[in-house]
Amino acid sequence: MSTSEEPTFFEKERDRLAGEITAGFEELLSSSNVSNRKLEEILGMTTEYKHIAELWQSFQELTRRRRESAEESTSEDAPGPGLPGTGSHRVNE
Repeated sequence: MSTSEEPTFFEKERDRLAGEITAGFEELLSSSNVSNRKLEEILGMTTEYKHIAELWQSFQELTRRRRESAEESTSEDAPGPGLPGTGSHRVNE
């Protein structure tokens, strides 16, 4: 400061601008913290969806394998007369 106790216009303006900059940085920091929390939530949700997708994929593979094994077992068996009531029963004339 100068020799007198009262700050000059430059010093007042400098302090005011420094205060505005500080407030702006605090607001920016707060906003970036909110953004980071939201991104962490989104990443957490995507990992949850990944686990759910893996579960459905394993279920789909299991049902596909069972269907394929059932088709193979029916194709390996000789076509029989069928079971009554299933639509595959044939009456020989």
